[in-house]
Amino acid sequence: MTAQTRTTSLSSTWTVTLAFAAIYLIWGSTYLAALIGLESIPPFLMASMRFLVAGALLASWCIIRGERLNLGSVLPRNALAGSLMLGGGTGSVIWAEQYLPTGLAAILVTTLPLWFIVLDRPQWSAYRTAKLRLAGILLGFGGILLLFSEDPAVFASGAKAAMYWPSIAVILTGTISWALGSLYSRYRPASGSTILNAAIQLLAASLFCAIVSIGLGEWQGFRFDAITIRSWTALAYMIVFGSVMTYLAYLWLLQVRPPAVVGTYAYVNPVVAVLLGWALAHEPVTGRQIVSLAIILIGVLIVNRPSSH
Repeated sequence: MTAQTRTTSLSSTWTVTLAFAAIYLIWGSTYLAALIGLESIPPFLMASMRFLVAGALLASWCIIRGERLNLGSVLPRNALAGSLMLGGGTGSVIWAEQYLPTGLAAILVTTLPLWFIVLDRPQWSAYRTAKLRLAGILLGFGGILLLFSEDPAVFASGAKAAMYWPSIAVILTGTISWALGSLYSRYRPASGSTILNAAIQLLAASLFCAIVSIGLGEWQGFRFDAITIRSWTALAYMIVFGSVMTYLAYLWLLQVRPPAVVGTYAYVNPVVAVLLGWALAHEPVTGRQIVSLAIILIGVLIVNRPSSH
């Protein structure tokens, strides 16, 4: 191996490492940011605003770079992928955070790698032969089942208690939507650059969430001048870090790593979300949650072992 080859390999390794760090840590912190945003912004309206600004920023960058915007070839596929991943996936989580603690919402998203295995039909044969990886994913899902045995009263009371199980169902449906969008993006990639594709996906998701917001009546009685500084700050954080930097890292990783491995970010996000929710939002943390998280983390470590690929 030449010095140049070693340098290129090292650079690639660091790029992958930093990309995984972004989707693991930054996305984990956006659960708390969304909770703060919900203090004065309705969920799907907030998601629509987040995706609109992020998409506009990326689209502007493409125009400044002089990139050819051949929308006819990139719009349909990216619009569908963005609506499924961001609109259905992220939007559902933000909505559910009205009724569930951020840590619990994040833990529920850990079912994502399982849906990748179930839905990624072209890789079924590879997954069946990689028994260690499959065992890791199933172990992580076992942690989720343990969490489900927790008493709902620990996490919700009053009016929120009535929405406990419906909110769980919404998040699980959202994870399936995200997995479908991710797999569609991988196997039916658009011809545009990663930045252009992300911009279109974000803008399409913004439109999707705006339509849902109107359908849910979120605009009734809402005033922009009622949004607090805390909520504006949280929204800005989600735009810059959650929807621009980290989403680009995620789309790139989908092209260079197996979807089930990329999807393991959903195993680490809960650790970050639970710790931040406990430390900053005073959310309850139970022993069962901690054990569940430990099991999930062991699962993700097994999945990411080089020998299991």
